Amino acid sequence: MDPELYNTLRHFADSWGLLAMFVFFLGVIVWALRPGSRKTHEDVANIPFRNEDKPIAPAAADRGQD
Repeated sequence: MDPELYNTLRHFADSWGLLAMFVFFLGVIVWALRPGSRKTHEDVANIPFRNEDKPIAPAAADRGQD
């Protein structure tokens, strides 16, 4: 690899690449914490509890622990 190209790419990664990754990171955080996403987060958090009408029966729970 050409040393001049390597130095140019390294300089870009050290300055503008780092800035671009930081801006992307901040964008993801803002997007995830935006006020309109609360319903989506609550819906996703309740996925494990969907379609469960009653707790597991004690006999079935005992068999599952073997």
